[in-house]
Amino acid sequence: MSRHQSPLPRLALLAAGLFGASLLDASPAFADLRMCNTSGSRVGVAIGYRDAQGWTTEGWWNIGPRACETLLRGTLAARFYYVHAVDYDRGGEWTGKSVMCTRNKEFTIRGIEDCLARGYDRAGFFEVDTGEQKSWTIQLTDTTGSAPARP
Repeated sequence: MSRHQSPLPRLALLAAGLFGASLLDASPAFADLRMCNTSGSRVGVAIGYRDAQGWTTEGWWNIGPRACETLLRGTLAARFYYVHAVDYDRGGEWTGKSVMCTRNKEFTIRGIEDCLARGYDRAGFFEVDTGEQKSWTIQLTDTTGSAPARP
């Protein structure tokens, strides 16, 4: 899971459709955090979350065009997750106002403070509110607009 290039100025911004797990489905329930890439490009995804030990950021998952990937398996440990994604093919990124630590190669980083002093990069992440569901799917889509307003 490595990022192939530095992102260009933001060409693609977030227009995410968020879908919770169906409670009425008769099939066995799977509790995971999933990401679906509905764009026509390959994307690299990093996530951030707070658990009992504090803040963690992880990356990179490489997701092909019109494909889905499980990012975290099991019942979700947090209500809010944070996402930063990079469009490998056309440049640009999905970003937000929450600043967390990343690296150019595969990583798991504890803590979101002093990223640069600790030898990491800083990146903006957008917030996803799972509504305390046990599983959640985040959908990345192409857009020419800006990120939706925050509640």
